[in-house]
Amino acid sequence: MEHSINPNHSETQRKLDSLEIKNFRCLKDFKIPSLKRINLFTGKNNTGKSTILEAIAIYATKGDLRLIMQLLDERGENIKPKQAEDYLKIFSSLFTDRIFGLGSEDVISIGSIEKITSEENKPSSHSNSVILEFVEFVNTIEKNEQGFVTGKKQFVQNGENGIKEVYKYGFAIGNGINSEVFSFDEAERFLRYYFGFNNGNLQYVRGRNIDSKNNSKLFDNIALTDKEQNVIDSLKIIEPATERITFVEEGRDERVAIIKLSDSQRLPLKSMGDGINRVLTMILALVNSDNGFLLVDEFENGLHYTIQEQLWNIIFLMSQRLNVQVFATTHSEDCIRAFESVLNSSGNTQAGKLIRLDNKNGKIIPVEFDAKDLEITNRNDIEIR
Repeated sequence: MEHSINPNHSETQRKLDSLEIKNFRCLKDFKIPSLKRINLFTGKNNTGKSTILEAIAIYATKGDLRLIMQLLDERGENIKPKQAEDYLKIFSSLFTDRIFGLGSEDVISIGSIEKITSEENKPSSHSNSVILEFVEFVNTIEKNEQGFVTGKKQFVQNGENGIKEVYKYGFAIGNGINSEVFSFDEAERFLRYYFGFNNGNLQYVRGRNIDSKNNSKLFDNIALTDKEQNVIDSLKIIEPATERITFVEEGRDERVAIIKLSDSQRLPLKSMGDGINRVLTMILALVNSDNGFLLVDEFENGLHYTIQEQLWNIIFLMSQRLNVQVFATTHSEDCIRAFESVLNSSGNTQAGKLIRLDNKNGKIIPVEFDAKDLEITNRNDIEIR
């Protein structure tokens, strides 16, 4: 399965003006009626904050199988498969309650909320949702008019096609008019798609671990451009004496960040603490997300509360300039206060919102706070995490 993922970021990704997720992990039937350019999620543990970021990553990459394999791997769900049944178990972990089902009600769907026309009670435009589902099929052979023979997967519905003993299970990924089916009997194909994934115009900053290898690649993309100065200006939030930054080789297949200060000192950035490295990771991700998406899990990790407002300021400014839609999560009251302060500054009140996720008897419910709501809650010290 090959998707059109553009490493040069020239393609504009369609933004999410709303969000609907069905049957994905803990999000059985989840809807947010409207989204902004900057969206901050908060809520208690196990309310689906990271799950929402995963779902948006799948949407942004049009269901790229390599990304899905990566997400499974990061959660420890990608066990070493040896046979077709192992893949069925692995991919079942994506579905609510890990249920394997072949019905239309069991399909994972991620995208904007469908707008229905009043006349025909049908979607007003072709769906842009990404669909993930288990399918049952039989392999068939077809011959065209020129005599060429090709293999084809014929879907099974209600046991009407073929003999049960030759049915095979597969995993189907659909986005718009394109769809592809992967047979669980073709294990090598899964592994082949897992390697070499190109993020395109999606950048996903995890809550832990600084990926220096990825950072060096992202820096190479913007070196000697105006964006390099944006990175340097961002590092000055923590170290005002920052003048330059570069990446140099250290050992085999590893490059590390070196920072030059105004007194001519050259220091490994990793020696200067988690905060400056976290800022570097976020800003490199942001300036490499033109016309796409930036996802940040646990925004506050490694960041002292005193610098979070300045960082939010940069994110609001650069996301508008580069046409980036941002989705972030937080557990921190300091992060929320910093976000509210920037949101309520001049020109930003319509650019963002906070969404708290509540678990009501097993159903995840979003509660939305706009700029005015957040100002009131912060002024009155109302707990909204």
